[in-house]
Amino acid sequence: MNSDVLTTVEAARYVRLGKPTLDRFRVTGEGPAYAKLGGAVRYRRADLDTWLESRLVASTSATGAAQSAA
Repeated sequence: MNSDVLTTVEAARYVRLGKPTLDRFRVTGEGPAYAKLGGAVRYRRADLDTWLESRLVASTSATGAAQSAA
């Protein structure tokens, strides 16, 4: 298999999350983009990197300010 395509377990390990957390993020729409091939969920490494980049914050106060403004 292409090393750029990961299973849920491999993807969770890559982003340092538990599999149940990544599963929950997928269900709620908070997680990275994924592909469903038959019944199997697969993640591209590039999509995981993009998702991680999108979640960067400068400080915890920056996160709170963004949430209060919403």
